[in-house]
This record gives sequence, C-alpha cells and structure tokens, in this order.
Amino acid sequence: MKDCYYCQNQNFIIENELAGAFYDQTPISKGHMLIIPKRHTPDYFQLTMEEKKNIDELIMKSKALLDEQYSPTGYNIGTNCGTDAGQSTMHSHIHLIPRYKGDTPNPKGGIRKILSS
Repeated sequence: MKDCYYCQNQNFIIENELAGAFYDQTPISKGHMLIIPKRHTPDYFQLTMEEKKNIDELIMKSKALLDEQYSPTGYNIGTNCGTDAGQSTMHSHIHLIPRYKGDTPNPKGGIRKILSS
C-alpha cells in the first residue's frame, strides 16, 4: 500500500518469506522490536495462518537476538487491534518488548496496568 509507513519501510533486521522484524522507532525499552507481515493487512485478525506461523518464527528469532545483545530478564508480547485499542499504524504489527529487572517498581499485572478498573 503506497501510503502505509510499514509497507514503504521494510528494512528488516530479520525476515522470512512472509514477515519481517525491526527495532521500534519509539521504543518502550532497549531492544523493543516490531514484527510485521510483509503483506499489508490492518490487524492480527486479518492475518492468514501461514503469516501467523511466519510471525511466530520471527518472534522466537528476535528473542534469541535480543537475549544475546541485551540479556533482558523478561518479555511482553502484544498487538493492538483498532484505534480504540491504541493502534496508531493500520498495518498489523506485534510488539516484542524486552523487560529488565527494576525497569518498573512493581511489574505484577504486566500490561494490565494500562487499564483502570
């Protein structure tokens, strides 16, 4: 798609036939990566099973790279689907966010802390 940032900027660090991975330009933590399908599709629910398989493969390869480069002590993996869920780029992408001991005072609850009950 001509006006999609991810479609136009596919400078991958790791890739396979249907997906690619690169560092997030506005990282939440050191090593924060995005894994995207090469085909333009709006969100995770529009991915084919084959694309999901390729993305999962890259999540694991990206984790191995980050383990070697940064030695994180944990990870968050997530995707936002739709503007009401916080998606700002309408090309499916999965966040692989390395976490480090002490990066937050109390990590219990993980990403649940973003929503108030």
